[in-house]
Amino acid sequence: MFKRINRLAIELPEPSHGDMNAAAAVQELLGGKFGEMSTLNNYMFQSFNFRSKKKLKPFYDLVASITAEEFGHVELVTNAINLLSKGNTFPGDPDIAPLQNGKDARNTYHFIASAQTGLPGDSMGRAWTGDNVFSSGNLVLDLLHNFFLEVGARTHKMRVYEMTDHPVAREMIGYLLVRGGTHILAYAKALDIATGVDLTKMLPIPDLSNSRFDAARKFEEKGLSNVLYTWSDTDFKGIGQIWKGTNPENGEPLKVIYGTPEGGPVPDLDELPEEFAPGITKDDYERIAKRLLEGL
Repeated sequence: MFKRINRLAIELPEPSHGDMNAAAAVQELLGGKFGEMSTLNNYMFQSFNFRSKKKLKPFYDLVASITAEEFGHVELVTNAINLLSKGNTFPGDPDIAPLQNGKDARNTYHFIASAQTGLPGDSMGRAWTGDNVFSSGNLVLDLLHNFFLEVGARTHKMRVYEMTDHPVAREMIGYLLVRGGTHILAYAKALDIATGVDLTKMLPIPDLSNSRFDAARKFEEKGLSNVLYTWSDTDFKGIGQIWKGTNPENGEPLKVIYGTPEGGPVPDLDELPEEFAPGITKDDYERIAKRLLEGL
């Protein structure tokens, strides 16, 4: 089971304006082949399907705990897309075309289908597919796949970072560069224990430190590249048998935190009357509030 906390992994800045084409690019980090929906579903199905959970508990604990973090990453990227959609249209009479900016957007589907919010698809509008899930049942093969998946995800984050300087996108990507780098190292260390092959000698891939990115540097300085969370108060503590020693990139000790990060508030999206969203008027709200209070 999963326990949900109504907070984002980090606090995202509240923008004065959005960027509809940056939102389209960031979609790749959500629903692309190497996006957060892929990392989540790969690890989720691998953890559900894991054989010999008791015998190989540290490896199961590692995949299961990272699964829980990936749920939060899907939430974080989606909220970044939502904030990047702020102020891209305006309210008004339908005949003045209040959604007119949408026709020139890279992803018109944002304006047509989801009232300018995140979609389960990539930067070109293709829907995410379960074909992106790899769960072979072979521990070493799955760990090697996960290492590659995280490296591919890091590459795409670096490229989207260079495509937009919007502060919301940069903040989100900076954080995920650090956390993704942590997951790369975690899978490398797991493979070292399972096979004796030291993949940490290959890192970082691409050959550029997170500290070179302004938006990632502050998360590096907080030590987030050295931490893995159990995402549970009592379970998955076996990750400590894998996540130990020092970080080969900075020489600092690795640490397991039992629980979750503090996180930040979830953005409260404004009404968009030009999108008929949420479609609840002031009078509707007053009637709903009255019904909610009945019987209390």
